[in-house]
Amino acid sequence: MSTADERLKQFLKEAQDWEKKVTNIPGIFLLKLPTFKGTSPSLAIEVNPVNPAGSSTKRRGVIIRSNSELEEISRLLSDPKVAQLAKSIDEVNPAKESTAAKSGSTDVFEI
Repeated sequence: MSTADERLKQFLKEAQDWEKKVTNIPGIFLLKLPTFKGTSPSLAIEVNPVNPAGSSTKRRGVIIRSNSELEEISRLLSDPKVAQLAKSIDEVNPAKESTAAKSGSTDVFEI
């Protein structure tokens, strides 16, 4: 078992429910999911864009619980119609003002 696997097991065991941990990939976070309807606590990936300071830009990002979910999301996002829809939304929506950067945690999970 790799060092990363051991660290993931440790995070699963010791983290609080819903605890989020920054990784060395900007916009990718580890998330501990609590026990739910008889399932054991588990880890998930949260994809959440970050600002220049490295803090999440949204309250909650896209949660990925398995490799099969990642593959399906990748397939959906690679559809050219989704890119065109996003461009159209950019043209229709009013311009956003940038927000002040928040200070983030310095504890980073290396992947």
